[in-house]
Amino acid sequence: MLAQRVQHFSESVIREMTRIAQQHNAINLGQGMPDFEAPPGIKEAACQAILEDYNQYTITWGAPRLRKAIARKARDFNDIVCDPETQITVCCGATECMMATMLALIDPGDEVIIFQPFYENYGPDALLTGAKPVWVHLRGDNFELDRDELQQAFTPRTKALILNTPNNPTGKVFSRDELEFIAGLCRQHGTYVFADEIYEHIRYSDKPHLSMASLPGMADLTVTISGLSKTFSVTGWRLGYCIASPEISLGIRRAHDFLTVGAPHPLQIAGAVALEWGPAYYEKLGAEYRQRRDLFLPYLREAGFRLSEPEGAYYVMTDIAHLTSMDDTQFVRWMIEHLGVSAVPGSSFYSPRQNGRSKVRFMFAKRPETLRQAGERLLGLREKLRATSPS
Repeated sequence: MLAQRVQHFSESVIREMTRIAQQHNAINLGQGMPDFEAPPGIKEAACQAILEDYNQYTITWGAPRLRKAIARKARDFNDIVCDPETQITVCCGATECMMATMLALIDPGDEVIIFQPFYENYGPDALLTGAKPVWVHLRGDNFELDRDELQQAFTPRTKALILNTPNNPTGKVFSRDELEFIAGLCRQHGTYVFADEIYEHIRYSDKPHLSMASLPGMADLTVTISGLSKTFSVTGWRLGYCIASPEISLGIRRAHDFLTVGAPHPLQIAGAVALEWGPAYYEKLGAEYRQRRDLFLPYLREAGFRLSEPEGAYYVMTDIAHLTSMDDTQFVRWMIEHLGVSAVPGSSFYSPRQNGRSKVRFMFAKRPETLRQAGERLLGLREKLRATSPS
């Protein structure tokens, strides 16, 4: 009785692993939500907004104060000049931003290029609009762009390319050279770029964050997607935004209006306050996440996982092929039950799924004491594997 568009979907693997972890009281290093407090200033601003009665609908595409703050931040940090009145749409999270953008620009039969491993929502987003996902691999230990494969992926039906940098799940930060190569192909073929930049302020390498829309000739071809969830540790607030040309923004706003009407008004006011904090806050954020990464990754290496050091975001992809004959889903379930630590099976980031059967993604947006506790549990991995003989 279900519509064809949802018949092939299952529960999100990330959310499923969270649910199973809760059942076993395991440390959740799967779903990307911090276990530490959001900054006091943003919480106080939200409470104050409620007390000041910002409790009714605001303009569907976003409170003016927040859109102006986003425009200033985009100019100062992303080198994107945009009109807050006509080019910014506030949505219920970056996830809705991507879906509204797809609905605004993609027709059934269009093709959408997606790099893999990919954030698990991108494929279903394309399928819900009737598009065909076209997968292009990021290869090797450092997830290098396969330029020949990308060139061959473009066809007369290619409508858009999804770009996520810093990348979930790999931690890859695309270089200027890679972005310019992608931009050149998109200009040549008239292809839109849906640039998911939600982790833009969480980086560890010398590579700067470079917004695709800031490259020559890309402003009108790019929809820049970001939000407050990761930057301000408020994943439950669901505040995202799109920056696009006025013509594209008109379509995004139409889709957004009939998806969710609008994001929570008092939280938008608080978001505007937070965006006014400026560079010092972002520098502190990056430094704190670097400390978390540098604390946790040695535990993974000592436990026996193979990995490449992430350049950004707060995830690390690991390989387990040498540790066990279990596939990724069996292994994560085994970890939850026997070690009390959860992660995400790598197959949820690949199509076909078997391409990720030896991969597991961990996240490290946790308090240092949580990461130490999880790390100590993981150090017993090989001994526990020998004892339980699961394979």
